[in-house]
Amino acid sequence: MKGPCILTRTLSHPTVEDRVANLWQYHPRSDRHSKVSCWVVLFDLIRECPLLADQARRGKVGFGINHEMRDFTTNKKKNLDLVLCTPGTSGAVGSSGDRPPVSFRSLAAEYGMDLSPDDRQTLAGLPELYRVPVGTVHMALEAKACMTEHVKALPRLHDELNSSHLTIHGSSDHAIAAGLVVVNAAEKFLSPGKNAHENAFDEPVVTDHTQPYATERTMKKLLEIPRRTTSATNGFDAMGVVVVRMINDGSAVVVVGVPPAPQSGDIVHYDQMIRRIQSLYEAKFSSI
Repeated sequence: MKGPCILTRTLSHPTVEDRVANLWQYHPRSDRHSKVSCWVVLFDLIRECPLLADQARRGKVGFGINHEMRDFTTNKKKNLDLVLCTPGTSGAVGSSGDRPPVSFRSLAAEYGMDLSPDDRQTLAGLPELYRVPVGTVHMALEAKACMTEHVKALPRLHDELNSSHLTIHGSSDHAIAAGLVVVNAAEKFLSPGKNAHENAFDEPVVTDHTQPYATERTMKKLLEIPRRTTSATNGFDAMGVVVVRMINDGSAVVVVGVPPAPQSGDIVHYDQMIRRIQSLYEAKFSSI
């Protein structure tokens, strides 16, 4: 799968500006990391799922961003980062008026995706997928990041992920609920909140992470989140974890492949997540 490498290359570029004009690779008040994560998942899904590619080619499916879903049983609402869906009836595909439709391909430039020449060639050969008014949701993805203060952040991260699969299946039990979490395994980190001053990178306030303990604790907590194999239970249908090393000081972000990062074949390995979504999608939505 190409996603994790594209993700880390893209996040290596500092593009998020704070109130004193510092540029950050990651900022907790920005959704850049979420958008980039969703883009790479969709890139790999179109590549790996012939059914989805064919439906995109025929205009049978599109995508939505920050789509509000409502749990029918509790009436709770939640915005999901990315959905694959049939086009709804409220409006035309893409943008209205004279503006061109928003396509998956065009988002590569908008999000500043760092694509290799091979990635660009692959993207050019994929069928186009457009942003559409959301009709029936086929898959919904929640993308999260745990970059610093891991142990302190775990209860909220766990609760937000749990509420995501509950909302997705509470809205449509047939929809595929997917979750992706990016976990930082760096020993040091520059927190934008602690460095919200001019010349932050000349006189940085550095947060030390106790590694690999922090990543191990995070992985253990993430594995406690329910996953399901039948509609009779609650949980994610597919879930992935990508472990990276990001100091947030402008240096390159890299994928971590050694434990406690998920290993090939682990249930929350990124590749397994993509393959599981593909398999479920082809089983559930072949008649569209």
